[in-house]
Amino acid sequence: MATGTGRYSLLVALLLAALAGGAAPPPVERVSMPMRDGVRLAANLYRPAASGRFPVILIRTPYGKGHELPRHFRIFVENGYAVVMQDVRGRYDSDGEFDPLHQEVRDGEDTLNWTGRQPWSNGKVGMVGGSYLGIVQWKAALTGNKYLKCIFPVVSGYDDYRDRLYSPGGAMKIGNRLLWMASNMRVAGYTPPDFRLFVRALPLQAADLAATGQRVKMFQEAIEHPVFDQYWKSISTREQLAKVMVPVFSVGGWYDNFVQSDLEAFAALRGMGRTAHTLIGPWPHNMSIPFEGFSFGPKSSAPVQRYQLEWFDRWLKDKPPARELAPARIFVMGANRWRDEAEWPLARAVPTPYYLESQTGANALSGDGQLRWQPARKGHEDRFSYDPANPVPTMGGNTCCNPSVFRWGPVDQGPVENRQDVLVYSSEPLKEELEVTGPVKAVLHVATSARDTDFTVKLVDVYPDGRAMNLTDGILRLRYREGLERVALLEPGRVYAVTVDAGVTSNVFLPGHRVRVEISSSNFPRFDRNLNTGGANAMEKKGVVARQTVHTGGTFASHVVLPVVRTK
Repeated sequence: MATGTGRYSLLVALLLAALAGGAAPPPVERVSMPMRDGVRLAANLYRPAASGRFPVILIRTPYGKGHELPRHFRIFVENGYAVVMQDVRGRYDSDGEFDPLHQEVRDGEDTLNWTGRQPWSNGKVGMVGGSYLGIVQWKAALTGNKYLKCIFPVVSGYDDYRDRLYSPGGAMKIGNRLLWMASNMRVAGYTPPDFRLFVRALPLQAADLAATGQRVKMFQEAIEHPVFDQYWKSISTREQLAKVMVPVFSVGGWYDNFVQSDLEAFAALRGMGRTAHTLIGPWPHNMSIPFEGFSFGPKSSAPVQRYQLEWFDRWLKDKPPARELAPARIFVMGANRWRDEAEWPLARAVPTPYYLESQTGANALSGDGQLRWQPARKGHEDRFSYDPANPVPTMGGNTCCNPSVFRWGPVDQGPVENRQDVLVYSSEPLKEELEVTGPVKAVLHVATSARDTDFTVKLVDVYPDGRAMNLTDGILRLRYREGLERVALLEPGRVYAVTVDAGVTSNVFLPGHRVRVEISSSNFPRFDRNLNTGGANAMEKKGVVARQTVHTGGTFASHVVLPVVRTK
């Protein structure tokens, strides 16, 4: 049985926090649910004061159900819902062994069956919660359970490979994963070393031991399956999304680890003709925590709790919607305003190439890297060395899940832009607004001395005062340049055209601002370091330096592709 989870649990508990009045908490009833294998899961039941059968809100958590209902969930009891809050298998008061990648489909179905058949239930169940509490909703929805009528996942994503362990470019999200494991899967009484130490553990295969004091099955299985193979496909919601028939309202944040996946799930469901809505704000993984030294204005919040209540009233109580709900509601940063949209990606967004160029070298801010609207006629080679022993440090962005340890959100990139292993390409100051809303990609023509290496891309909004605020970023492990399902090592010195997925954003670059793109080969510990050997990266104990070349202009016109939305 697991014990405390530290600060991470606090962050998740605050995730949807909103004041819900000063009423006393509803009384709790302790219940025990049998799973199909005989394991019993513990839950708290909260019911309205009146007698009868009620629609049910189900919350399944690995972070501790506690002894009373959190304030941001009490509104459901106050509005005529029964609420069930359950410790998932192997956590807190629930029996069994915690196996997060494999247990939630069957346990979710068994929990729904138990809940739907109770005398206080009217047979209609909705699910709510964020992060892991959202992941379990997607898993339950895969079962097609007759009692589940809708879900409301928040900052959860929908794919184990691309969200929880790896990235769309094949590099492991090592900082996120080890920090979560150190909080939630460590041996009782074990005190992990400083985060900055255990994320550097080599070989990577042993990093779980450093972070938790034990070998972690989830981590070891991920290490054994670095490609997107049948292991991942068999547990992937993304691969089985057609099974999700219930209405889905998802919430994400532009600086959350899962936002790209949240939007992909929304788009895929809409493409299948399913009922799906999404809300994306200028938030990190926990929308209740403000960014350090940066704000998107007084209108950057959203009434998430109101959306939840109206959603459940519609699908569990058959109430007509209180207002017309747009398919997507997104916050446009820079302009700092909310906007309703009919789809994602936006049909009117024009994929527009902006070309990398330099004359003498784009290394650091002292270089002459430029971002141009037309390719240079003459080719040039920008070079740098990537040493995995001295990686480019992560400066904010879509990290998770403790900002006091692993800072998230918009952060001035000045410190990394002064490094010689970061290529910096900047536009001239803009004369008019430029809106970029949608997926960001870069097409790079690169060569390396290594058999395998990484290239990173970061999109930055440069303010007139010189602050360089990151918007979105991505990485490609070049052995996966032909797809995540197979490995293709490199021929040293050969030029390859590769596409780097740099994530998603919505931002207006205001007049006087500059558009900036940073190219490098590391963003650590957001992503694990490629040790450049060409071997099994997680098994290597020592890295080698890779000599990198980015070709610009002429025949090899490297460029970033921005989804430009015309505002006039």
